[in-house]
Amino acid sequence: MSVRRLAEDKFQPAGFAFNEENAAWAEATIRKYPEGRQQSAVIPLLMRAQEQDGWVTKAAIEFVAEKLAMPYIRVLEVATFYTQFQLKPVGTRAHIQVCGTTPCMLRGAEDLMHVCKKKINAEPFETNADGTLSWEEVECQGACVNAPMVIIFKDAYEDLTPERMEEIIDAFAAGKGDEIKPGPQIDRVFSAPEGQPLTLTEEIRPVRWGEGQSAQSAETEKAKG
Repeated sequence: MSVRRLAEDKFQPAGFAFNEENAAWAEATIRKYPEGRQQSAVIPLLMRAQEQDGWVTKAAIEFVAEKLAMPYIRVLEVATFYTQFQLKPVGTRAHIQVCGTTPCMLRGAEDLMHVCKKKINAEPFETNADGTLSWEEVECQGACVNAPMVIIFKDAYEDLTPERMEEIIDAFAAGKGDEIKPGPQIDRVFSAPEGQPLTLTEEIRPVRWGEGQSAQSAETEKAKG
């Protein structure tokens, strides 16, 4: 994992402001919180700023801080803590976050990273030649049962193999990422067991109150006799 710092000044734009649609959205979002609690909107506002510009700029952090009457350092702390926020320019079509925590590592996350290095860039956070793809390693993304997995922007892609990872990267590189269905990439429903159900496959007759006790009493009396 790398230390999370803001991008160098040469990448930073001079300013930031929400466009008309996002400005209206931001005002409506802030109004959802009780009076005096508007600073709770810091994460959604930062996320919307990232969706607008592709990453979280220093100017965006300053804008959100002023908007919510927060000290700049507090908004900076939020932006640098959560890996969902990109602090420098990333791939315009896909930024792939590969989970590198123990369950994913045990099931092949390192092989997924080799694919990213081969097809995107040898270094994390660096884009491919045309600037459309980038990748990084992150900590647990909360789908350990479906390891190994990656997140691309807001969507999770799980139960991956190196071959499937290559196919997904190729699709996003071609601008066809929306054709890839998120979630498990194998025969699995969410986090259920692979294939057909393996447990609770037989119908069990419910025992009515007193039936079990009567049977036990009969066995006890039989043993006494």
